[in-house]
Amino acid sequence: MEFFVISMLNGLSYGLLLFMLSSGLTLIFSMMGVLNFAHASFYMLGAYLGYTVSRFTGFWPALLLAPIVVGGLGAVFERLCLRKVHKYGHVPELLITFGLSYVIIELVQLVWGRIALEFHPPAILQGPAFTLINNSAQGLSLQWGAAPAQLCAAADATIRVVCSPFPATRGFMMLVALVMLGSVWLLLTRTRIGLVIQAALTHPEAVEALGHNVPRVFMLVFGAGSALAGLAGVIGGSTFLTEPAMAATVGSVIFVVVVVGGMGSLSGAFLASLLIGVLQTFAVAFDYSLGTLAQQLGVAPGSALLSSSYVKLTLSQVAPILPYLFLVLILIFRPRGLLGTREG
Repeated sequence: MEFFVISMLNGLSYGLLLFMLSSGLTLIFSMMGVLNFAHASFYMLGAYLGYTVSRFTGFWPALLLAPIVVGGLGAVFERLCLRKVHKYGHVPELLITFGLSYVIIELVQLVWGRIALEFHPPAILQGPAFTLINNSAQGLSLQWGAAPAQLCAAADATIRVVCSPFPATRGFMMLVALVMLGSVWLLLTRTRIGLVIQAALTHPEAVEALGHNVPRVFMLVFGAGSALAGLAGVIGGSTFLTEPAMAATVGSVIFVVVVVGGMGSLSGAFLASLLIGVLQTFAVAFDYSLGTLAQQLGVAPGSALLSSSYVKLTLSQVAPILPYLFLVLILIFRPRGLLGTREG
């Protein structure tokens, strides 16, 4: 039982990290119609800037300052580069953001090097948030923080005790992602700024007639989406690994999340992130071969299906391609995505 609970929490935490990334991308696309290929690079830049700032001011100021800097850089890029090609259509926008991703990667390697950095979280986030203790005699119990050694030791050989800690960094990641979801939703639906942003996409002339600067609104939206990616970078970099390849690791997956959830749908991105996070985590946790699963489903051991070399692959080996298989199924049976309103 504790294995299932911890695996589910790990899947949800990874899914919420994907949502922190995809929320900024979804915001930019839904408000501006721009699919930003450099979004994962802003995520990586947030991790590196957070690492540098934390060395001088500590983690908590870096958590605030790094996303602001990344958001400012994103706004400057939109003002000086993206705005110039916006009138030429989507292809130039894709190409210029695609080129920016390579520029950011090269700059990161020039400034910080090619090896991974040790970006440690603060002391309060080091260690487990709680520990699940499964005692065969007393059942399942929860201990906040690290469990004492005596609770994880069996009193005699007939009792089996398993202690499963859940890292505090993952718990903090989940909390920040949920706060981000609530904040963005309230901003877009319950504030005057959110109404102006949504109206600027569909009725830019009317918004300009009311005295609002539509290009400035788009610049602020692009900067805000980049800042959300930078915030995810600070948390993801301190939780997992800060390295030049971190953008490529999640870059393609967040586009899968955006398409599966529905282009421009924030709630769809949230749902798709959780589904993909849980799917991949359980695929790694249940490390069965495809042949074993086929036998459990009733396939005869001597059949031609089980003699194939492909069924010897384990679920953990195919876990990286599961999001893309999910994407293919969504595009076949529901092209507009889980909660999307437009197709494509």
